[in-house]
Amino acid sequence: MPKDSDEAVRVTNARIEAALADSPAFTRVEPQFYVVRQGTAYVYLHVLPWAPDRALVRLVAQLARGVEMTPDLAMKLLRLNARIRFGAFGYVAQGSCVVIVHTLLGGETLDADEILVALRDLSVLADEYDDRIVEEAGGQRMQDLIDASATAAVFTDLEAPRAWDKG
Repeated sequence: MPKDSDEAVRVTNARIEAALADSPAFTRVEPQFYVVRQGTAYVYLHVLPWAPDRALVRLVAQLARGVEMTPDLAMKLLRLNARIRFGAFGYVAQGSCVVIVHTLLGGETLDADEILVALRDLSVLADEYDDRIVEEAGGQRMQDLIDASATAAVFTDLEAPRAWDKG
């Protein structure tokens, strides 16, 4: 068993990387932070120290931002929460963002099947419900926001060209 949370984080990172290494949808963004793309949705995995000898894996998919949360939409999400196997839908007021989240216990007890099954469920749900939520309550899917950001960066670069050798 790991003796401290740093070791538990290291073990957890290694297990995630081993479980997802062959997936073309998987990217390590930085130490302890990963992303998996499924269709138009992105699931983020963030490894966090938790207890003296434990780590957590937070799986979060931001489905849509700028959503008008109505009582009807809130009730639909709550009903879905009662039926899904992993995760729960939620709402983050800052950014008016609908999310789906799940937490795994990291460290020595974390195994590849646990990572893959939870990630698969969240990815499929995120890819399906980002479109439904935007259609019903407005806002933008995360893919739309990323596309808009990338397009803005291209036009910014075109408006302020740099020398080729200065990157």
